[in-house]
Amino acid sequence: MTGYEAFCLYSSLKLHFTQESYDYFKYGGKSRTSIDAFENKKDKWFFYKLSRRFSNDDQARDFLVANFLHDSNVWIGNLLTEDSDIHYRARQKVIQSLSYTFTNEIESIMKHENPNESLMVQDGEYPKLLTKLLHNEISIETVCILNSILKFLPMWDKKIVDTIHYPNVSLKIKKYTPFIKFDPTKYKLILKKELHENSENNAIVS
Repeated sequence: MTGYEAFCLYSSLKLHFTQESYDYFKYGGKSRTSIDAFENKKDKWFFYKLSRRFSNDDQARDFLVANFLHDSNVWIGNLLTEDSDIHYRARQKVIQSLSYTFTNEIESIMKHENPNESLMVQDGEYPKLLTKLLHNEISIETVCILNSILKFLPMWDKKIVDTIHYPNVSLKIKKYTPFIKFDPTKYKLILKKELHENSENNAIVS
């Protein structure tokens, strides 16, 4: 990976996570900045340094995605710090044991509350599942997968009254989901199993 390629990847992913209208996958991570324009950038050396940290493009993308999840406006210079490596390793730990994480977190939810109630919005307030996410009691990966199966995010978007912080959380869930590689059928079966074992009533998956 060259410095210019690192810049293009950084720029396209930043747009993806901050702009509703931009889709990294749709536009193939392309940048409108030419190589000559990039070479004239004062911060280009940060991108050269960043590019040398990765053995392949997939690793670079995973690293950047992990850090944009932590801060959608992360400055390029901060991506060369130890904190950026910590964010990357934490995400890799979840991704590498995704089904285990999902199963355990779903089981924890089922044991402590009604599964339907964990998703419901009462009087415009945050649902319990969202509160758990914001308190780091459940991973964003589990929330993304659950939403892919149950499609509750449109309901949250409509009923949650907070227009300051919630829209950013909703956007993050929507933007991050395509980066999670999972088999929908497998995870739907996991969810059904946990529902059957922990909450035979109030089934929410058909």
